[in-house]
Amino acid sequence: MVVHFSPAVRNLRRWLGSSLLTVSLIGGMTATVWAQEGELSPDSDVRRIDAVSSSDFSVPYADQLVAQGNTAVASQNFPEAIAKFDEARELYNQLSLYYQELAEMFFGIDTRQNRSNREKAIEAAQKRDETTYQLALIHRSQDAPEEAIPLLMEVLRSQQPTRDLGEQAYQQLFEMGFVEAPYEFN
Repeated sequence: MVVHFSPAVRNLRRWLGSSLLTVSLIGGMTATVWAQEGELSPDSDVRRIDAVSSSDFSVPYADQLVAQGNTAVASQNFPEAIAKFDEARELYNQLSLYYQELAEMFFGIDTRQNRSNREKAIEAAQKRDETTYQLALIHRSQDAPEEAIPLLMEVLRSQQPTRDLGEQAYQQLFEMGFVEAPYEFN
């Protein structure tokens, strides 16, 4: 079977060199092209399509949900705020887990990849915990300790009482009467 490439694909093939690559084409078809090893480094001029950063499965999208939740809180629309914060919390959690899994896959193989994905996991986890804390505060304001306490415990498990957010979560538990002794980290 003879495959005829368009002039653009032939030029791409010449530009890329000699290693085999599969390229997706319009209409779901794929074509095989050759690229010279080392040509496609992270520092090259090859453009990535950042579809994920603009999708509904990204940290920026979760940030938008939090902003919508904050707007709902400001207008005292607490059911909508709870829904937005809960959706953002779940998304941050999923992203954190995936980035952590990627970091573990590169442990001992590629330090740069390990570090980059670990940092993304930490960022998403921190935002998850902040959102969880906000959600707990809303439930507390709605006199729903049965909803607030498990959320505050999640924050404490993740942050520990020695960090600011963990200390704030513990303080909320103390103010609600769930724990008896105050905690002051020095």
